[in-house]
Amino acid sequence: MDASPVPNPLAGATAAIAPRIAQALIDGFDKHYRLFRQTSREAKARFEGADWPAVHAAVKERIRFYDDRVEECVERLRHEFKAETLDDATWQQVKLLYIGLLLNHKQPELAETFFNSVCCKILHRTYFHNDFIFARPAISTEFIESDPPNYRSYYPHLTGLHGAIRQVVRDFGWRREWQDLDRDVDYVCRAVLDYLGGAWPNREANFQIQVLASAFYRNKGAYIIGKAINGHQEYPFAIPVLHSAEGQLYLDTVLLDAWRISILFSLSRAYFMVDMEVPSGYVQFLRSIMPNKPRSELYTMLGLGKQGKTMFFRDLIHHMRHSQDRFIVAPGIRGLVMLVFTLPSYPYVFKVIKDVFGATKEVDHATVKYKYQLVKQVDRVGRMADTLEFSHAALPRQRFSDELIDELRHLAPSQIEADDGEQLVIKHLYIERRMIPLNMHLDRATPEQVDHAVREYGNAIRELASANIFPGDMLWKNFGLTRYGRVVFYDYDEIEHMTDVNFRAIPEAPYPEMEMSGEVWYSVARNDVFPEEFATFLLGSSPIVRAAFLKYHRDLLAPAFWQATQQKIREGRIEDFFPYPEELRFSQRFSGTPATA
Repeated sequence: MDASPVPNPLAGATAAIAPRIAQALIDGFDKHYRLFRQTSREAKARFEGADWPAVHAAVKERIRFYDDRVEECVERLRHEFKAETLDDATWQQVKLLYIGLLLNHKQPELAETFFNSVCCKILHRTYFHNDFIFARPAISTEFIESDPPNYRSYYPHLTGLHGAIRQVVRDFGWRREWQDLDRDVDYVCRAVLDYLGGAWPNREANFQIQVLASAFYRNKGAYIIGKAINGHQEYPFAIPVLHSAEGQLYLDTVLLDAWRISILFSLSRAYFMVDMEVPSGYVQFLRSIMPNKPRSELYTMLGLGKQGKTMFFRDLIHHMRHSQDRFIVAPGIRGLVMLVFTLPSYPYVFKVIKDVFGATKEVDHATVKYKYQLVKQVDRVGRMADTLEFSHAALPRQRFSDELIDELRHLAPSQIEADDGEQLVIKHLYIERRMIPLNMHLDRATPEQVDHAVREYGNAIRELASANIFPGDMLWKNFGLTRYGRVVFYDYDEIEHMTDVNFRAIPEAPYPEMEMSGEVWYSVARNDVFPEEFATFLLGSSPIVRAAFLKYHRDLLAPAFWQATQQKIREGRIEDFFPYPEELRFSQRFSGTPATA
């Protein structure tokens, strides 16, 4: 007679504990998204109340939500379940049960990323693998229903185009008086007709307007995002809603080019506040009007930065499987703080903090990390590149050039966590969109291009200053030119709040010989800045550059501009920064226009 099988006590323990761990994980994520959605929903009230300081505070506070909930969940798993001691079979069972909990979930892709974040905090990278984490999505996000639906549909053949657009606006339910909504709707119709060349197309049977149900809130504006469908044609649009000087609402313009709408979602701008039950539905809708915008960037701009990072890294790994080029040291002037490299076939740069900085730099690793985190929390006003920040990033070792490996070992050895011949693990890594360094652009630009770039450079500095950011190191090499011709700042180790800087004029020397000696005859505190000195390192290389700078931005070389900007900030004045040209605003295009704040 055969002996009966011996019961495995570990199997029983796994069966008992795994469902509880899976439930704790989903509870942790659901708490996170409930709080995230609550602060996003409250953006409408902040907009209605014109509470602009609260708008900026909410953006800053929301950035911490995800990490706080991850740490909270990690502590629960460690305290209740001794999570570090669980065996492989238990973690595999937890993952399978967790997938079951996501089958009817409204945010499954975000919940999978949350699972990964918690597991990576508990398990060292050498102990987890694709059986334990979600290396790729397990649950489809297609056709997840939202209640109410993600977008509303309007049919102009029932009410006329004017009536349909008016209803679109009214359905957002803003509790503020309108300056003149009928006038603004007329402006929208006139702008659309101009865009179409002065003649309306024939209306097809399916003619409709689709509008995302939540407005997109950022800074002092709300944006209506939608598209018109007529036959097989789709026409995207975005309508900014602003406050007048008297506190009334008005429509500022209508953006009709997909590329202009794409600029609204640029990573050089602050993240939106959007109330979404099904974020994947919003991303899918946005992709239908901006097909060239990566999903990772859309998730990030919706405030879901961790999901954006997850999707970016998946895209990067996928790209490397279908390419053969190597990571190389980025061309251009080498930085004093960051070692920068790039993969030529991929439009991003990768930045690692060096162990030894240049002699003129008085910072350390912690300071650099703080400055980069600060950039995420402030209004980037379209002038500072956002960064994706990764810890323990594992990349294929064979894809690194020998020169780059030598640079990493020599300049940033503490940032190499492991190099086993298969993978190179970098402890701390920043990733940004690749741009043309401004100094390289100016070296080969035509006089007309120089004029445009220098004007953009000064405008970038002005707008950053108005947003309470002083770049610190204003060398041309620290700014880049985007594909749309905008100048953007991307070197953050010396940034300061404008209100923390003391802008001074250079005092006169006691006697002329001192000016000729090269010695400083006045005291200089840590945060003292002398704008007159900017000319020394900005205007010495090219007469064309010098002439363009002095034509547009001579006032940046004196303390008065900087001190006046500081005074506005201290008085609580928050400037408007429009992510579209001034000439597109209805106030510039049509007569009888609304008065702006």
